[in-house]
This record gives sequence, C-alpha cells and structure tokens, in this order.
Amino acid sequence: MQYSYLIVDDNKDNAKETLRRFEDFPEFYCVGVAENREDAINKILELQPQLVFLEICPKNKKSNLSLGIISELYRYIDNVPYFIALTASPKYAFEAIQAGVFDYLLTPLNQFDLRKSLLKFQKTNPAIANSTICIKSYGDYQFVSLHDIVYLKADNNTTDFHLQNGRKLTAYKTLKHYEANLPFYFFRIHNSYIVNSNFISRINTGKSLCYLNNSDLSISFSKTFKDNIDTIIRKIAPDYL
Repeated sequence: MQYSYLIVDDNKDNAKETLRRFEDFPEFYCVGVAENREDAINKILELQPQLVFLEICPKNKKSNLSLGIISELYRYIDNVPYFIALTASPKYAFEAIQAGVFDYLLTPLNQFDLRKSLLKFQKTNPAIANSTICIKSYGDYQFVSLHDIVYLKADNNTTDFHLQNGRKLTAYKTLKHYEANLPFYFFRIHNSYIVNSNFISRINTGKSLCYLNNSDLSISFSKTFKDNIDTIIRKIAPDYL
C-alpha cells in the first residue's frame, strides 16, 4: 500500500532535503509542497494527503507557518491528516503535542528517526486488503473490490464503474459523490472521469491522454485537473518531475 504526504516549508532547500530523505521509502509519495499557510491549507483540502510534514518556527521571521494550521483545518473538515512537526529545536515539543501532532522530528532530518516515525504511522494505518464499495442500482446492491475498478465515467446523474474484467456497473449517484469518498489512489482527471492510478500505464501530456490497462484504453484529461496528473506522475515516477 502507498501513502501520500505533503511538505509544508517556506525554505525550498529544506523541502528538497526532506524529499531526498524519502528516496529510501518508495511506499510514500509526495503530492506537493506548500510554502505558506494559505497554500498549505488549500492543498491539504484539495489533495487530502495522509501525512503532512510541517516546518514550525522557521528562521524566516516573516513566515506564517505554525501549528495553528491544524486548528484552522478543523473549521473545514472533521478528519485532518496526521501531522509530523519539523523544527531545529526540541523546545516546541510540548506545544506541538498539545496541538495534536503525530510526531516531532528535529532538523536536519535523521534517516533513522524518519524511518521510525514512518513505521509508527504504518502500524497505526494498516493496509486494508479487501476494501470494497457498494454500488446500488434500485434494489440491487453489488459489492465490488476497489482494486478491481479501473475507472469511473459520469453519465448525467449516474456513474458507470468500469472493472478490470470488462464489466460495467451503473450507480445512481454522481461522479462528484464518488470523488469525495474514494481512497487516495483514485484521481479525477476530467469532468467525466475518475481513474484508479494503479492501472495507469502511460501518460501523454502532449495529447492530454491517460492510458489504462497496459495502453489498451486511453482517456482524455483536462487542464482543470492538470495538478492531479502531476501528482500521479510524481507518485509513479518522482524522478521525472
């Protein structure tokens, strides 16, 4: 299972160093980097990372990064991501724990400390092998493994689920409903499409096409969802962004 994370740091060099530390942890992928408070909140709400690495008390006195980001998020969502505070000093640890951080790491990051923190996170969030979704059509309830869904297509006020075995199931709910309820490896790439990134075999940014099932199928993506395409590429091949 893969886990998504966001880096919140107003220092680009520090953010790059944090990214470099993750080279030994391929099961974690970065969905983005935020450099200020507003950008951090917007990206957390939009990208829904499972982990957020938050630099607190940065050297830049004009920075507006702080633990207050956590409390502000509760204005918009009930379940906030796990936060790991990053700072050069241990003196803010008690304040960070009171704010509800999952862990507290000193910078520059130590690879062993990071590994322990990530293992602790994985133990808290075990993989669910048989995750299913219920697709209801009138009185018919069908239970489908999320891992068998290749993509979803909007059809007016209904949604078609296209499965790995070639079957198509229709649910009487909108694509927007599923966008808000599917797990992190599903991405909306078009007003009409959500794809399971585990089935993506090729992305052609010149033609705005996303290929699924070993290129047997291609789906257009729109500029509106280009950030999601970048996240998919970063997830699959981080060295190419």
